[in-house]
Amino acid sequence: MLVEKACLLIIDVQKGFEEEEFWGERNNPNAEVNMLKLLDAFRTAKLPVIHVQHQSENEQSPLHPTKLGYQLKTGFEPREDEPIFIKNVNSAFIGTSLKDELEQRSIQQIIIVGLTTNHCVSTTVRMAANYGYGVSLIHDATAAFSTVSYDGRKYSGQEVHDSALSHLHNEFAEILNTEEALVKWVRSSRFIQ
Repeated sequence: MLVEKACLLIIDVQKGFEEEEFWGERNNPNAEVNMLKLLDAFRTAKLPVIHVQHQSENEQSPLHPTKLGYQLKTGFEPREDEPIFIKNVNSAFIGTSLKDELEQRSIQQIIIVGLTTNHCVSTTVRMAANYGYGVSLIHDATAAFSTVSYDGRKYSGQEVHDSALSHLHNEFAEILNTEEALVKWVRSSRFIQ
């Protein structure tokens, strides 16, 4: 049986994403509940957890470091042995030493959760796959906001989420739900430390 070394990568679970008046209507209100299930399972199993936090350079953004929204949501604070990488672009690999960290830990598979599906999650998934990592994206542990397209058409948060996932499916990542990820990466013998 193939054995791989995997980690949980948690992207941008920050208080600023609670401001729907800034971002728009959001889908998947239970995303954080599922993220916490995975986080707890990885920690209980003593498996690697890595955090990413977005530091916006836009002073109007709720994710600007001068705003309360820059803070990680309650329950998502890193433990002492869990590295955190601060970024100011969509990819968690750009301007950080995330790739070095993964290489030092001999990580081959990245299980990705966080916010938002079509922005930082999608960009990080694509880069991880391009670097040669296996990627499992957990669709019920991510979420997206509504948007207005170039032609004025409005897309709901669910439509944006589904579209982003469909573009990643089978080309950049396997798309799993929380329970499938727990079975495959935490409860199975495929996972080594």
